[in-house]
Amino acid sequence: MSKIAPFFAKEETAARLLDMGVTEFRALVMDGHLPKAREIAPGVSRWNSEDIRKLDQGSKIDGMDEVDW
Repeated sequence: MSKIAPFFAKEETAARLLDMGVTEFRALVMDGHLPKAREIAPGVSRWNSEDIRKLDQGSKIDGMDEVDW
């Protein structure tokens, strides 16, 4: 059975999708180089996996208008 790819990822999973550690991932998010998590329910924030996949394509991500894609 194949693994299920989440639509929304916890911080650790989002970092793994980019092959980096949580500390590095968190720093890049804080510096505005990576998208921030979205609150999908009160107190529950996750990263949109599709947004992370868009990074390799240079596609524009909603909410990151300040980044020059």
